[in-house]
Amino acid sequence: MSEAPSPPAADAASEPPAADAALKSPPRKGGWLREIRGLLFVLAGVFAFHSAVAKPFYIPSESMMPGLLVGDRLVVTKYPYGWSWASPSFRVLPQMDGRILGAMPERGDVVIVVQPSSGEDLIKRVIGLPGDTIEVAGGIVYLNGRAVPRQQRPPAMIPIDANTSCAFDSFGDFRVTGADGRAYCRLPIFRETLPNGRSYDTIDLGHSSGDTYGPVTVPQDHVFLMGDNRDDSADSRFPVAEHGLGGPVPWQDLGGRAEFITFSLDGSSSYWNPISWFAALRSDRAGTSLHADRGPPPIQPAAQRQ
Repeated sequence: MSEAPSPPAADAASEPPAADAALKSPPRKGGWLREIRGLLFVLAGVFAFHSAVAKPFYIPSESMMPGLLVGDRLVVTKYPYGWSWASPSFRVLPQMDGRILGAMPERGDVVIVVQPSSGEDLIKRVIGLPGDTIEVAGGIVYLNGRAVPRQQRPPAMIPIDANTSCAFDSFGDFRVTGADGRAYCRLPIFRETLPNGRSYDTIDLGHSSGDTYGPVTVPQDHVFLMGDNRDDSADSRFPVAEHGLGGPVPWQDLGGRAEFITFSLDGSSSYWNPISWFAALRSDRAGTSLHADRGPPPIQPAAQRQ
């Protein structure tokens, strides 16, 4: 009995395996364009978050000592006062009046503000609101004719490091050696309490040009700002030509509210030595709130300005 002829064997050479075919398939066009587009979307998302919600901020000067030191890194929220031309992380909008969903800050808030001449962000404290009359006499702040109560506190003992030089030589030498053998900056502290009960520490080193100012009435939609280091702060007391704010600041120039310190560096770290980053951390500053303490308004009426 004859066998049925078997089907002809497939020619292995005529049909390459699927894997080989995939390897030989031409690459899809535009892959690098998709990568760039994805990266741009990520960058746009970061920019939008920093402009509308919150962004980091670095303290470059001593104008807000003792609460803020050079080397502190903060979180600044953008939404508490609404949004304006100053809200974006980069100056992409023209200067314009007003705010979207605007809200006026409280006295005692620590805010970011755009310096009029340089366009850089400064950090100051809100002292006066629209309608308030501000005067400084003998280093004492008068708000609506009454002295802002202040109480002398024990001196601040701030460790001297690469970011804190304690170079206030025009007022005297504040450098001391602590019981632990370390060098400290021993600074006189006065605690101010505003009419809404919010209190915070300030530094008064002695007589300076900012100890006399005003009186000035804060216009509508403006705020009056001062640094806590009263003798080393270019703020609303000083003209724009001296890198100050030139008086009360339009509220649309506020870029956000400072919330808390994320971490702080003493200036001894090197970009090329990651181990030094950890050694430079000021471990006691992370998480420090930047909101002024809240308490009852002063019970005793403060002295009235004559």
